[in-house]
Amino acid sequence: MEYYAGLDVSLRSCALCIVDGKGTVLFERELPCEVSDIAECLAGFPHPIERVGFEAGAMSQHLFFGLTAEGFDVVCMEARQVSAALSAMRNRTNSPHNSSFSQSFPRKTAKRS
Repeated sequence: MEYYAGLDVSLRSCALCIVDGKGTVLFERELPCEVSDIAECLAGFPHPIERVGFEAGAMSQHLFFGLTAEGFDVVCMEARQVSAALSAMRNRTNSPHNSSFSQSFPRKTAKRS
């Protein structure tokens, strides 16, 4: 089974949500918006994380390069992409926002050479 993490990011904190390939929420936590704290929490999850996703914003560059350097496959999406994906979901939940968000980002990408 594949596992995905979604981050709902603000300047001081972020909400982390991990879902499985079926969209079942397995883990949620509020964390400081620091790469080391996020990476430690993700590494502590008992299964490897396939992809980490978050919406573009003020912390995007910092988180993208920091989490990539920690070995995670990271996806940063523009707000319009996230909005379109969430509005297309049939059984969308509004609580918490990041669980719907973590279900919306791309699951498959082209293989890197």
